[in-house]
Amino acid sequence: MKLRHHEVIYLISTQIIEDEIGNQIEQDTERKVYANEFSVSSNEYYNAAMTGLRPSKSFEVYSFEYNNEEKLKHNGIIYRIIRSETRGEKTRIICERVAVDG
Repeated sequence: MKLRHHEVIYLISTQIIEDEIGNQIEQDTERKVYANEFSVSSNEYYNAAMTGLRPSKSFEVYSFEYNNEEKLKHNGIIYRIIRSETRGEKTRIICERVAVDG
């Protein structure tokens, strides 16, 4: 049985641009992609926790759609991509929720 990608995520790429007075600022660009959501395995969670990471979500996308973005958004929440694993035409993305400042 083939799983259909039905979750909407936004892969976020960041570019450094200069504003009109020469200040360098980060500009995020979001790209809509369909994915399958998976739970983070306990093995993945504990291995990442040993290095101070807290994986909270895992998604699978088609490999051609993933361009090594560092962040993604799902249901309005921003996640930092901490690891990706490509197996043929599919790439599994493991991410942690970004802490909100303040």
